[in-house]
This record gives sequence, C-alpha cells and structure tokens, in this order.
Amino acid sequence: MTPGFTRTLCAAVAAATVWTAAAKAAECPRKDALGTSRVLRVDAATSPRVGLKSFPQTLPLQDREVVLTFDDGPWPGTTPQVLAALARECVLATFFMIGRSASAYPELVRRIAALGHTVGHHTWSHPNIKYMKPDAAVADIDKGFAAVEKALHGTVTTTQGIGIATPGIASATPTTPFFRYPYFEMTPATLDLLQNRGITVFGADLWASDWEPMKPAQQLKLLTERLQAARKGIILLHDPKAQTAAMLPAFLRYLRDNGYRVVHIVPAAAASTARAVQNPK
Repeated sequence: MTPGFTRTLCAAVAAATVWTAAAKAAECPRKDALGTSRVLRVDAATSPRVGLKSFPQTLPLQDREVVLTFDDGPWPGTTPQVLAALARECVLATFFMIGRSASAYPELVRRIAALGHTVGHHTWSHPNIKYMKPDAAVADIDKGFAAVEKALHGTVTTTQGIGIATPGIASATPTTPFFRYPYFEMTPATLDLLQNRGITVFGADLWASDWEPMKPAQQLKLLTERLQAARKGIILLHDPKAQTAAMLPAFLRYLRDNGYRVVHIVPAAAASTARAVQNPK
C-alpha cells in the first residue's frame, strides 16, 4: 500500500462520515430542530490559524453563524449528555480531544466520529505548552495526535502516511488536521511546526468561561450576552463540564429562536463530497 493511497483512503473515509451524518440529520424527526446550516471546508494553506481571541484572522462566517467546539473530552460522565443535546437538534460540532482521555475511552471517541462530529486534537496531557521545553512540547502534541488516531482507527499513521498497529509512533499530520492549544498558550516554534505540517490551529472568538464554577442559567446568560455582542464566531465550550452539559439544550434553543445558524467545520480534503445538513423545517 503506497503512502498516497493511504492518505486518499483516509480522506475518503472522513468524507463518507460527513456525508452519512448529513443524511441522518436531514431526516431529523423534529421539524423545529435547529439543524446545521452548512459545512465549511477549512484548509490549513489559507487558514493556518483562526480565532480572534488569539489571532487576527478567524473563519469566514456570516452574520449570526456560529461554530460549536468542545474541549478536554471525551468524558463518559458528561460527553454523552452533550451528544444527546446536539443530536436532538440535528447539530454537528467539533471536539478537540485530550489524547489521554481518548486512550481511556476509545469507544466514546468512535461514537463521536460516527455521529458525524469532527474530531480535533488538544495534546496528550493538557499541559501549558508555553512553559515546556521545546522537545517535550512537541512530544506531548505528537503523543496526543497518535492517541486520538489510534482510538479512531486502531492504527497510528507514520510520517510517511503508512498505517500500522504499533503504538507510540506519532502522526505528523493526523487524519483531521485541527489542533487547539490548552489554555491558548503557544510558542512560535510549535506554531511554525504545525503550520509546516498542514495543521490548522484553532483559537476561539468567544467562550462561556465554563472553567469557572457557575450554575447553568448563569452560564447561559453569560454566553448569550457575549454572542449578542459578537453576533457570530467560533464558540468554545467544554464537554467534561456538568454545567455545560446541563446548559447546552437551552443554548441550542436560544440559537434557533434568535435566528442563529450552526456551521460544521471539516478538513478541506475530507469535504469534497460533503453537503450541508439543512434545517429540517
């Protein structure tokens, strides 16, 4: 099997997942569901770093369009609740996973992907990259890539693009080349490394501050007020947070009732045959 064939196969599988999810969501039995308005292809060549909290550029979203992203999972106590809320509204999101958690709960990783959500990367152990030695920082990033890839596919991809079953060999370019730094703390060296590998680094445009303890109603008020001011953007949430899981159904209904539209992001190579999940009204 040639490296080129392997990369093509991975892209085809990813595209098929998006296509299947689109078909399922289009058949959503709830006629008043929020839905997912369109699929946005993200190419690292043109969008290497996005999110206004960290970078000058963000995704090309229209007024009242949002991208839902979740960090730090998967976590069996709360991630299923988040998935249920998203499924109820026929909404697709992106999950930036910690490699250690992905290794512990690979079935949950595969479930997220099977539902059509995008699986991104968030290091192995959630360290603050800014304060690490360069070699240690790259090792933790790569170990995270490898762990998520193994949870998803049962194999790890080498730098030559060849799938093998041997753990511990990190992928230079994962199947889904989306990465987010823990704490949004980064270094020029790792930013350059990721860009050279064709990996888009995601910041955020707004967030719910759900790392701070608060009641779901307080979090909903905080997030909706920030969204009213921003009017669009990449939203950061955390699926291991119980308050977020409890708040999410009300937030999704708020989006629908106030004319917001959810955009689902996928890698450019994986979206060539994907179509948007239309609001099933």
